[in-house]
Amino acid sequence: MNYRHSFHAGNSADVVKHSLLIALVGALQQKQSALTLIDTHAGCGLYDLNGEEAGRTGEATQGVLRALADPNPLLNDYCAAVQAVNVGAEPQLYPGSPKILAQLLRPQDSLILNEKHPEDVKTLRGAMRGTAAAVHERDAYEFWLAMLPPRTPRGVVVVDPPYEQTDERARITATLAAASRKWAHGVTVIWYPLKDSATHSRWKEQLRRLGIPKLLCVEHWLYDADQPGLYNGAGLFFVNPPYAFTQALPPLLEALRAALAPEGHRGEITAEWLND
Repeated sequence: MNYRHSFHAGNSADVVKHSLLIALVGALQQKQSALTLIDTHAGCGLYDLNGEEAGRTGEATQGVLRALADPNPLLNDYCAAVQAVNVGAEPQLYPGSPKILAQLLRPQDSLILNEKHPEDVKTLRGAMRGTAAAVHERDAYEFWLAMLPPRTPRGVVVVDPPYEQTDERARITATLAAASRKWAHGVTVIWYPLKDSATHSRWKEQLRRLGIPKLLCVEHWLYDADQPGLYNGAGLFFVNPPYAFTQALPPLLEALRAALAPEGHRGEITAEWLND
């Protein structure tokens, strides 16, 4: 499954992913010690919602535009991050994870980005100009391991691949196993699209067998039943999420479900620990 960021900017998956990233970093920043934020598949950093690629799918209408129109105050932090890169009420631009993470940095924090695609990394460098972010152009999985452990005592790794390669999940599983050995207490976030529940269940079982003690799985299913061959939603794995984040999750997940449910569907967002 090819999931290039530029075609899906601002869709429902982005709303959930970026809302939870903001909440996660906020929870970690309740402590004053420095954080290193690492994004292994950073993409372009900033996306034109009226551009050819995003315009071709039009997915922002069912994602960011719904969130911005929703009055629930639990979505305010996410909406503020989007509005920070726009002028006017109607968003023209959508901030990817790099731009959102850059907004969250405190003076003691650092941001390290990686993007292998030559055109995208050039765009990323332009988008991050004027920020403190360091930008690399390397294989994402080699980069992931090379950055661990970070120089600061605490950090977050965000893994958000396009799933263009058939072995993407296998590489994630193998790299996560190695990363956990190098940095057992580190926080990692892994995003994935949901196309069918059977395929995903098999992958979850493989990750469960890694024996990572604190592995939280959050899944957002848009529809009330699988839509064969279609994008059904997205999920995130959280390794070692902080207590403050997990305690605040239920109302935030319900707010996201309600804001993003397609017409005629209730949708569902679940959170479960894979290794209780």
